[in-house]
Amino acid sequence: MQTKLHRNLVFATVDSLDLIFNEKKQADKVLRGTLKRDKRWGSRDRSFIAETTYDIVRWKRLYAEIAEVKEPFDRPNLFRLFTVWATLNGIKLPDWKQLEDTPVRRIKGRFDELSKIRKYRESIPDWLDELGEKELGKRWDAEISALNQLADVVLRVNPLKATVEQVQNELNDLEIETETIAGVPHALKLKERANIFSTEAFKNGWFEVQDASSQLVAQLLDPKPGMRVIDACAGAGGKSLHIAALMENKGQVISMDLYENKLNELKRRARRNGAFNIETRVIDSTKVIKKLIEKADKVLIDAPCSGLGVLKRNPDTKWKTTPDFLEKVTRTQAELLDSYSRMVKPGGQLVYATCSILPSENDKQVKAFLKRDSGKEFDLIKDKKVWPSESGFDGFYMALLQKKES
Repeated sequence: MQTKLHRNLVFATVDSLDLIFNEKKQADKVLRGTLKRDKRWGSRDRSFIAETTYDIVRWKRLYAEIAEVKEPFDRPNLFRLFTVWATLNGIKLPDWKQLEDTPVRRIKGRFDELSKIRKYRESIPDWLDELGEKELGKRWDAEISALNQLADVVLRVNPLKATVEQVQNELNDLEIETETIAGVPHALKLKERANIFSTEAFKNGWFEVQDASSQLVAQLLDPKPGMRVIDACAGAGGKSLHIAALMENKGQVISMDLYENKLNELKRRARRNGAFNIETRVIDSTKVIKKLIEKADKVLIDAPCSGLGVLKRNPDTKWKTTPDFLEKVTRTQAELLDSYSRMVKPGGQLVYATCSILPSENDKQVKAFLKRDSGKEFDLIKDKKVWPSESGFDGFYMALLQKKES
């Protein structure tokens, strides 16, 4: 079926790209705004804008190289990026003045030529390509290629409200087909993308959207009913909600973060999920941590990281991350391990997790911690690397550490 281009959808896409590339706005926030612009757009129109925008963000470097344009992109240049996207996707260009003189054959020739060079083929900055190769060697090729694929939509069924089978049947009735994922007991993968947020099942808290790799973190932490568990970098609380569900609402989950607005979002989600054992605390001083020293059965440090493991769903991270940021974030990870690990009781457990695939943020970070004074009381029980090229899901790292009995 030949895609017919509609002027208002193409212009909305170009407007979105202008905000993302030139004003450095976050892609998902930009699209949220763009998609509200016209009430008459149906789901197909909306997905055209969202998917095309994300595609051009993902392949920015390759497309800019093919189109021979440089940042900052003026409006004609953004249209040139769009024509490269359309040409490579076999879409016939209408005769609008913005799309005039598109060198279709030259675009295809340049694509073939540039595809032989990894940094263009995978559309990444030079420094990131060098770093990936330095840290992962031969593995880098397969991982960066997998991270450029579109992410699946994965749900995490909330056992406080429904069973996996109930959610499957409910969605099936709406012609939304799902399949289970081996080794991830509460996960359901959508066979095709669909708007699940408008379903009654979502509104009633039967499920959350959470990648399969991310669901493995709480599974490794293995919290039990009645325990006191701390999620030390909770954010908007996807993993806190999972922990609360695994604890069957019994015991206490303390969800902490530096940002109150994220914890407010967690409270809202917890109400929808029927998770009543979550207490939120803003980390506004060192006292917050001091009060909890040796008070937790289990602590999760879902550390801030480069986010390279989740490029599938956040392709703009490639263009926003810098070597300086990476240096800063690895320092932060070490500080959090030193400080937050003190909240674990003797005999208790700690899980350190990131959504990165770089050893410098992962196993090397844990090894360094175990050598420092702060980590000498801990033993590494096991760790897990989730590679996008093997799992098809996000890249993740998680390590389970046990604190020695005093």
